[in-house]
Amino acid sequence: MLTLPAPAKINLFLHITGRRADGYHELQTVFQFLDLQDEITLSARPDTQIRRLTQWADVAEEDDLMVKAAHRLAEHAGITSGVDIRIEKNIPMGAGLGGGSSDAATVLCGLNRLWGLDLSKDTLARIGQKLGADVPVFIHGHAAWAEGTGEILTSIDPAEDLYLLIVPPLHVSTAEIFSHPALTRDSSPIKIPDFLEGQGHNDLETVVRQQYPDVDKVMNWLQQFARARMTGTGAGVFISPESTSDAKRIAQQVPASWQCFVTQGLNSSPLYDRLSTFTNGV
Repeated sequence: MLTLPAPAKINLFLHITGRRADGYHELQTVFQFLDLQDEITLSARPDTQIRRLTQWADVAEEDDLMVKAAHRLAEHAGITSGVDIRIEKNIPMGAGLGGGSSDAATVLCGLNRLWGLDLSKDTLARIGQKLGADVPVFIHGHAAWAEGTGEILTSIDPAEDLYLLIVPPLHVSTAEIFSHPALTRDSSPIKIPDFLEGQGHNDLETVVRQQYPDVDKVMNWLQQFARARMTGTGAGVFISPESTSDAKRIAQQVPASWQCFVTQGLNSSPLYDRLSTFTNGV
């Protein structure tokens, strides 16, 4: 049995620099992990079934990326081992925090160990990319500058700031936002030094704020304290308070209908810190 973390991520900026003939968008972004995380437990079964034992109404078992990840890995490796998957879900869904992708990545990395496959991160990332564009960064396990459709990753070490993150009670549709005719799709590319000097914004923010007034309310409310930024397609919005005491003071003022997290930015994924404590064959 393995119990492993699946950390959330934030996008420190996100530019859409073009749209390809196949409809996919070219982008630039920086992914950083958070200490806000789901906890996933993988237990070997004596048969060949792959089951999610934790049930919730939001995602059917057959549609869950964790279950799909386990099936994809078993098919790739040509094995017939079974597994029970349990999850303690802490990352809000539909908030641009990558929870589903991170859960899938943790299952791939965990089963790689539990099943004794010894596949490389690159191989696991190729399997994971078919499940979601954000899965590879969680598998590689380091904060990254991403280009292309998000698959071209360069390790980067931005400041590991403290964040105050707010998630209003709604689910933003990624497909809706990326297909919206008003979306900016021609931002000028920037370079890593430009980002490190403070350049960068989220091209999706304007459309999300127009289509989801609650996100606009959060942005406006947080703006009184610091520069408010939206992660991914939202609905999560965050600021970087100057201190833990400031973060706690602001958190006490957050309206009760909004989820609020005081969370630390991490450049190294806690997944690999946990995996390193297990020996092969566990």
